[in-house]
Amino acid sequence: MPESQNIEYKSSWHDDYLDWICGFANAQGGKIYIGKDDNGNVIGVADYKDLMEKIPNKIKNQLGITAEVNLLQEDGKHYIEIVVQPYSVPISLRGRYFYRSGSVKQELTGAALNE
Repeated sequence: MPESQNIEYKSSWHDDYLDWICGFANAQGGKIYIGKDDNGNVIGVADYKDLMEKIPNKIKNQLGITAEVNLLQEDGKHYIEIVVQPYSVPISLRGRYFYRSGSVKQELTGAALNE
């Protein structure tokens, strides 16, 4: 399944992906898969045990929201699914607001931020 409005694939975790989580929370919600390539094929993530603790804490501490973080396995390879629900109030990351539109993340500024 290709990336879409509600699905994003990442081969490994970087804290910059909190932007994507913020964007999903401000849009229709969505899922981020860590340990999958751009085509949705499982490549696995080696430090999944560490990430299963770090990711939920980073989401809560930096965004003030909770997200479902699940450890999944396919063909003996572990990957992580982050399920973000849509929020009715604007969610910011360090004072910046992001929004998921199509398969891209956009920062909201100016008039778009007011809407």
